[in-house]
Order: sequence, then C-alpha cells, then structure tokens
Amino acid sequence: MKTQPDDSTLSMAHIFNSAVAASAIGAAWEIGALDELSERGVLNVHQFVTHKQLDTPAALALFRALAAVDVVKREGTRIVPGVNFTEACRTRSFFHWLCQGSADLFRRMPEVVYAHNREGDFHRRDSAAIAFACREISTFSYDPWFWQAVGGLDFDVTSVADLGCGSGERVLQLLRHFPAAHAVGIDIARPALDVAAGAAAAAGLADRVTLFQADVLALVPHEAFDRVELLTSFMMGHDFWPRANCVAVLQRLRELFPGARRFLLGDATRTPDTADRDLPVFTLGFEVAHDLMGTFIPTIADWESVFEEGGWRLHRKHTIDLAVGEVIFELVRL
Repeated sequence: MKTQPDDSTLSMAHIFNSAVAASAIGAAWEIGALDELSERGVLNVHQFVTHKQLDTPAALALFRALAAVDVVKREGTRIVPGVNFTEACRTRSFFHWLCQGSADLFRRMPEVVYAHNREGDFHRRDSAAIAFACREISTFSYDPWFWQAVGGLDFDVTSVADLGCGSGERVLQLLRHFPAAHAVGIDIARPALDVAAGAAAAAGLADRVTLFQADVLALVPHEAFDRVELLTSFMMGHDFWPRANCVAVLQRLRELFPGARRFLLGDATRTPDTADRDLPVFTLGFEVAHDLMGTFIPTIADWESVFEEGGWRLHRKHTIDLAVGEVIFELVRL
C-alpha cells in the first residue's frame, strides 16, 4: 500500500520543482515562449520548435517545468497560460537574473562560504545575461521615476555619461530624449558593451555614443568626461561600498566629471526589517547573492550619510521600493 506523503515531503517537492521551474521561466522568456503565449493566448509546441529550431523533447521538458508551478497548463502539445502566468511574465527578468545570470555563483555556494576561498576573483556571473535581465528590471523598477527626475532638470543636456551602462538601453533612451546630446557608456564587462554597441548601431545612434570598457571604481580621466552635464548610474552603486570606499568614489567621480550638474544614482537598498518568510520575489536572491560575493548592500540611511562627505548634496529622493528597496537619489555638486 502506497504511503501518502506528509506536508513536509510535499513542501520539499515543491521547493525542488520550483527550483527547476525558476530556470525554465528565464529560459522561456529568452527563447520567446512567454511573449508568444502573451500575444496569442496559446502555443503549439510543434509549430514553435520548428519556427525556433528547437529540440522537441527539450522544449517539452521546459513547458513541463512551467506547468509544475502553474505558469502554464499543458494539453498534450498545446500550451496555454496557467494561473501564475501573468505574474511570471511580470517578474521574468528576476528569474533570468537568478538562474541564467547568477547560476554559477549559487552553484559554488558550498565553496564561497569558506573564508579561505574568498580571496581574489572568487566568484563569477554571466555579465551578458545579467545585462539582458537588468534592462527589463530597470524598465519597471526605475524608469517611471527616472524620467520624472529627467523631466525636472533645469538645464539642457548636451552630454551624458552612464556608469555601469550594461546593454546600453538607458544611454539610447537618453539620446532619443535629448537629440542634440552625445553619450558616454562605461562598463567593465565586454560582452555587455558588445550588446550596447550592436543596439546603438541598430538604432542609428552609433555616431553619438562612446563606449568605454573600464572599472568605474578605477576610472582615469578622459576628455570625453569633461563635457558631461548629466551623470547617471543604476543598479551598481552598491559596488561603491564599504563606506570609506564609497566616499572616495563619490569624490573621485566629482573630479572625473567636473561639468556634471546632476548625478542620478539609482540602486537597490537593503531591507533589514522584513521577516525571512515574508520577503517578496527577488529580494532574497539579490541580497544572498551579494552576501556571497562579499558586496555590501547599504540602507537608504547609509547612502544619505555619505553624500556631503563625498562632495554631493541630496537634491531630491525618489523612494520606489518595488522589490529590493529601490531608490533614486538626485545629487548636485557641492
């Protein structure tokens, strides 16, 4: 006689199956399956794999993983949205960040928790996948408040620089918004810059963009920086920390960009008061990943304590707090 599984057994099965499905959500987004279902309301697996040149058993396995957590429903080879489909589409970039961009970091968790393994370049992530995910994360987590801040500028922008530009989406948006401007994009990851260069060329904006492969924390002066009036940085400010280093970076940016009249700094902040079991989607993954990497995530109060010492005055603060305590600080030079 078969024994009925108890609650603990079922919970463990759900955790395991959800881990498999998390990878499938990111993959389904990247191959276009989520968009296909959103637009048509139904997906025929045979037609889809033929059009996309996919392997049929592998594609069916992906949809089975999604069905296990009610993102889709399977009716043979006919796939339709499940009860969790809308929310999966809304948060798909979080899953891609976690499973496609940060997979190697989490795979190596048993190694990186040992103190003697935490020296030098002890962790790796897929920078192109991170950039792909962050482009959409930025769209709904920062953009409405970012454009509110841009709309409140009291000067015409002719030159802008984006620190940690990733795939270049913000740079291109700013060039479209300011048709007379030139933009500088700076990122440490060559794969992300290659994506940015391709996007600029496809948009016909390559002649107005200068891309630098460089570590923002170790920038050296360049004549292109002297003209910059609007400085932006999104989703990388936590790399400035710890505190003494952050103050030094802010002071250095003030020197490197002497003409910057406004610095829009947007980033996640730590959420210290939320119970572990009550954390929303993305928060746990983001904070655990950065703890594993040894990257300090500041609170809003931590940030506000460094601006004046770093040579900047807080002009306005946009508190967003959709998933990971997002905030945009509008800074002006002291």
